[in-house]
Amino acid sequence: MTIIFMGTPEFSVPSARTVHEEYGIDLVVTQPSKKKGRSGKIVDPPMKTFADSHNIPVLQPKRLHAVMDEIIAMNPDLIITAAYGQILPKRLLEIPSFGAINVHASLLPKLRGGAPIQRAIERGHEYTGITIMYMAEKMDAGDIIATKRLQIEKDDTGGSLFEKLAHLGSDLLEDVLPSIFNNEVKATPQDESEATYAYNIKPEEEKLDFETTASANERKVRAFHPEPSTYLTVDGERVKVLKAEVVESDGETPGRVVDHRKEGIVIQCKDDGLLLKEVQPSGRKAMDGASFLNGKGKTLLPIGKKIDD
Repeated sequence: MTIIFMGTPEFSVPSARTVHEEYGIDLVVTQPSKKKGRSGKIVDPPMKTFADSHNIPVLQPKRLHAVMDEIIAMNPDLIITAAYGQILPKRLLEIPSFGAINVHASLLPKLRGGAPIQRAIERGHEYTGITIMYMAEKMDAGDIIATKRLQIEKDDTGGSLFEKLAHLGSDLLEDVLPSIFNNEVKATPQDESEATYAYNIKPEEEKLDFETTASANERKVRAFHPEPSTYLTVDGERVKVLKAEVVESDGETPGRVVDHRKEGIVIQCKDDGLLLKEVQPSGRKAMDGASFLNGKGKTLLPIGKKIDD
């Protein structure tokens, strides 16, 4: 049996490990290695690191069509994707005898797209989960093989939920693969009328919006942590907000500093206040809200100051 696995971030690795231990992976396809940070050091995606450590051949095309002939020539029996980052063309989907399946981090048809984990927290969903489906030309629209639900906790961040769903996806994939190989799957078409979308996060979304509610901002802080993270600007300088809490406040002007508490600084939102419990000023290390307040916080964000728009 020839199996090709396509994935990129850490989310993909538990599923790939399960497949390789049980059946063997013949090829990993992942995104190109990229420069990271000010040093410009080239960093491999986690799936390349996994493949190299298990002596699995790796392809890293910028565009999938560049290696299509090479993949097709392998005549794969199964293609598995998990957060790969590119849509597979019909020509490729039709090749594997057992089909092409995807491990997706939402309960489809809800949250189709590239950022389902962050969007689930940001939008205040009570539950999310994993869907394993047959792939189709349209994004995340294929027939559903199996799902597994997971409750989102009040303190979950994008990072913590990412890790939980990665392992849940691996477990569910392990459960369904025997039925796929035994041709016992009874897949269910998705209800298009129920579809919602979780598009990739744009840079402009990372800035907190104090004209919205405090709870919306708090959810965004958790959803975008640790990456890409949220921020506010003070006199043109970025201050990343890594952890925040909704607190009661009867201030009238959204975006204005309304209180200095022992835990940190409170900024007025549309309704209540947002307490900055952990921040990272530009060029400095992350610190708790109390340390920031007792350092430069009182000078940088005095009570009454309006945050930059």
